[in-house]
Amino acid sequence: MANQTNVKEFIILGFSSIPEYQKFLYVFFLIIYITTLTVNISLIIIIRYGKQLHKPMYFLLGNLSILELCYISVTVPKIIIDIPRKRKSISFSGCMTQLFFFTFLGATETILLAVMSIDRFLAVCYPLRYTSIMSHKVCLMLAALSWIFGFLTTSFPIIKISQLHFCSANVINHFFCESAPLLKLSCSDPYFMELNVIICASSVILTSVLLTMMSYGYILQTILRIPSAKGKQKAASTCASHLIVVTTFYSTMFAMYIKPTASQGSLNKQSVTMNKWISLLYTEVTPLLNPFVYSLRNEDVRLILKKYFNSNFACSQRMKV
Repeated sequence: MANQTNVKEFIILGFSSIPEYQKFLYVFFLIIYITTLTVNISLIIIIRYGKQLHKPMYFLLGNLSILELCYISVTVPKIIIDIPRKRKSISFSGCMTQLFFFTFLGATETILLAVMSIDRFLAVCYPLRYTSIMSHKVCLMLAALSWIFGFLTTSFPIIKISQLHFCSANVINHFFCESAPLLKLSCSDPYFMELNVIICASSVILTSVLLTMMSYGYILQTILRIPSAKGKQKAASTCASHLIVVTTFYSTMFAMYIKPTASQGSLNKQSVTMNKWISLLYTEVTPLLNPFVYSLRNEDVRLILKKYFNSNFACSQRMKV
């Protein structure tokens, strides 16, 4: 990350424009972070020790939960630490490190969701061959490729951003280090760097969305050919949770990244604020909701939870007697 910049640190504005809500925001982010850690770790443990969940879909879901844990941990702890502070700063190297891991994990999650859509396609369209196709070795390979491609597609643009020249402006109008506000601050010509970011983001997001749409196109055709209403409902239910997650995640990613970035200097204050709230949705809220979407809509997970709570309740009753 060798650079010729004069800036040694950045000031992150965060939500300082609403000082009267700082205490509320502190509690809000703290609750979101603790809850997200709890539910994702719980889901990972359930998948690890629930024998009936040793299936390809749950293996990928476990990887998604690990991603969500890392993803939210890149931004929220820093936000919680900074809210009580008057000066919300981050070093240049710290900012670039946060930007890299945030972008890398976001790209990996985008790819992994596309892999999960292929898994649902195989489960619905080829149910008899599903277990032989999606072997444990194949699942490991697909999960590993998601992480590898996420790393490869984000490393180059982040290294180039770290080599931009930042003269004196160092105030980031966001709640974490993100590519768009950083490009806006650079005194280098941002055009080619902006184009690079758009191409990399578009290639990952559009490819993943295309694979997801193709998978669900075939899934819809298969469901429509099922004669019984009960069979259609059962097939659709296996994809409902994943479809909810990808719709939320991809739509917010489209809103943020499939558009010019450095040119956002012309955006008004209302648009910048809107970008913050959109970012908040996919960086903090989505990792919180995903485990609930998958667990509450999944009969296997519900049965394990019910069995666990019933056994604990019976044990506590015996102890009282």
